[in-house]
Amino acid sequence: MPENLQRHLQELRDQLAQNPSMSADERARMSSLIQEIELQLARDAGGAPSDSLVDGLNLAVERFEAQHPALAVTLRNILQSLANMGI
Repeated sequence: MPENLQRHLQELRDQLAQNPSMSADERARMSSLIQEIELQLARDAGGAPSDSLVDGLNLAVERFEAQHPALAVTLRNILQSLANMGI
């Protein structure tokens, strides 16, 4: 996994840990999304991610944009990192 993607995923984990205003459901969804990204990358190092992964990331950006803008920025950075990898 490229270093910048690892950095963005860690940043997202840190934001989740430091964001007390997030509901348990939102936190669980984000953790699940992080796991899905890591599993997808481990499974298909050079392959394209499932459509559900990209859709999930895009939906998360939209969902968190208003209430948690820093999370949305980090998610966009993750999407960009994946795109730069050709994913």
